[in-house]
Amino acid sequence: MTDTSSAGAAGPSGSPEGAAGSLTPGATGTHGASVAEGSVVHDKRHGFWSLTIGSVGVVYGDIGTSPLYAMRESLLHLGHAPSTEEVIGIVSLLTWALVVVVTFKYVFILLRADNHGEGGTLSLMALAQQALGRSSTPLLALGVVGAALFYGDAILTPAISVLSAVEGLKVATPVFDPYVLPITIGIIVALYAVQSSGTGKVAAWFGPITVIWFITLAVLGAIHIFDAPIVLHALNPYHAVLFLVQHGWLAFIVLGATFLAVTGAEALYADMGHFGRGPIRLAWLGLVLPSLVINYLGQGALAISDPSTIKELFFLTAPEWFRLPLVILACVATVVASQAVISGAYSLTRQAMQLGLLPHLEVQHTSETQAGQIYMPKVNWLMLIGVLVLVIVFQTSSALAAAYGIAVTGTMVVTSILAVVVIAKTWGYGWATAAAVMTPFLIVDFTFLSANLLKLKDGGYIPLILGAFVVVLMWTWIRGVRFVEGRIKRESIPLAEFAKSMSTSSATRVKGTAMYLTSSPDVAPPALLHNLKHNKVLHERNVILTVRTEPLPIVPDNERIELHRVSEEFATLHIRYGFMEDPNLPRALAQAKEYGLPFDMMKTSFFVGRRSFRASASVGMPLWQDHVFIGLVRQSYDATEYFRIPAGRVIELGNQMVV
Repeated sequence: MTDTSSAGAAGPSGSPEGAAGSLTPGATGTHGASVAEGSVVHDKRHGFWSLTIGSVGVVYGDIGTSPLYAMRESLLHLGHAPSTEEVIGIVSLLTWALVVVVTFKYVFILLRADNHGEGGTLSLMALAQQALGRSSTPLLALGVVGAALFYGDAILTPAISVLSAVEGLKVATPVFDPYVLPITIGIIVALYAVQSSGTGKVAAWFGPITVIWFITLAVLGAIHIFDAPIVLHALNPYHAVLFLVQHGWLAFIVLGATFLAVTGAEALYADMGHFGRGPIRLAWLGLVLPSLVINYLGQGALAISDPSTIKELFFLTAPEWFRLPLVILACVATVVASQAVISGAYSLTRQAMQLGLLPHLEVQHTSETQAGQIYMPKVNWLMLIGVLVLVIVFQTSSALAAAYGIAVTGTMVVTSILAVVVIAKTWGYGWATAAAVMTPFLIVDFTFLSANLLKLKDGGYIPLILGAFVVVLMWTWIRGVRFVEGRIKRESIPLAEFAKSMSTSSATRVKGTAMYLTSSPDVAPPALLHNLKHNKVLHERNVILTVRTEPLPIVPDNERIELHRVSEEFATLHIRYGFMEDPNLPRALAQAKEYGLPFDMMKTSFFVGRRSFRASASVGMPLWQDHVFIGLVRQSYDATEYFRIPAGRVIELGNQMVV
């Protein structure tokens, strides 16, 4: 386990104090440097239309599979055969949920709240921190909760979407009934197994396949609208309001199922950095929204004309000859939706690591040209286990639908609250205007959240348990990091004082440069003190190296390096990265030559501390939290590999700390 003093604030392997201070609002970057190297946003080889088609697959894959179950579950929640007016009311609720929540809130408002081109809960949290100009515990808590709830959604989405698609085989022919569960498990295992090989080549097909899926949705809906043209009245929001007023508590219960229509909306904002707001908006307004609305209208018309179809409503909108091909297409579409969520979980985890909310885990890059294509083994296999447990325990998509929604609504509430801060401070509209703009959306979000909370006993507790587990892990990591860093600072010697004392020291000087990695550049790193104590030598040049993660996605190269001379023998070097970047110390140190730091890898030794931890009930955190913290440290990725330091240039020094 790496010494907490040995790792930079980016928090690599075992360097728990790496998280401390990484959420402090800092320098702002150049808006033009808005996307990670290799991102498609500014890649001139990709045209606007290519980005638009690509966004259909990645951004809208999740929300595009909602017609498989959203309409069916909403009607079934009535508990009786629906009347024509009730079907129209539910279709109106589905339609206007898409318009209000997705179109107004996300497409028109939140897509403007970009953190130098990037979106998502943690990106918005970092932007809000910057807007306030200080670290804020409530905002940090909101970011942690939003991120934690996303993991619940990321596990539920593959389970419910793939299972609901494969269930269509029963509609095509009853022969497949016993094989629905095994086929679902097979598809899910295969999906997670191929992640390590990279998804770049497959992802190229995501957009076109999902475009075909949305066109199919529109056609299937259109051919049934005239079964009951009265369903077109659902386009008038009056019928949604009328349904809510007339049905009271029952309407509130139905809202929990209606919300299934907008699950996946968070991806719209989270994937902004990959495609840009223009392509995402065009894809939604030009294809996705019309296709979804037409499909729900068609399903509603079929339900009115033939109520017996409700239990398998989506697949029965297809002609009998097309049902098997539709099942296959639906399975492919759900795999695309699941892939988008899996990739989102990787990206969110990397952001959380860089922002100091989690220890650094192994990150494998699966593409030489696209920096965003990554694979995280531990995250991948933990997600697979979670998805398989859900599928085996719940067994049907209807049972899983009860668990789906709480995580998404919770994340949406967090996003709306953070948006108030950004609109008020970053955009400069003031608190009154920001509250006026976002309060209607908060009311809608809290209403949907309350409706979904009714499903707690039927499985809604699943995402809450998952979210609570992640919150405990993040809280423990942050708390442990701050305790360790504070203790190190209290027990250390100020660097300026140490450098002054060394100017008259008789310690033997050796040629070359020593780099001491630490997140506390103002004090002498323990690794430096141990080296002097045990080896009784001092290099002719000693650099106290700190790596900081800033609350912006990318740090421009001209703002990455900061060098300060402390004395003839000592200097501090700050290297800054954005939360969407992976540190590369050799490259950054080569750049530091321009700032007057002579760097030769073959004449440089990197000193990395190895600190083991021992739990104690009388020191620091509660005993159970000590054990959790130590477990997290043990899962951390090796600092040498994380920073890409050649192993032959690293010297490790270790000791033990009681936490």
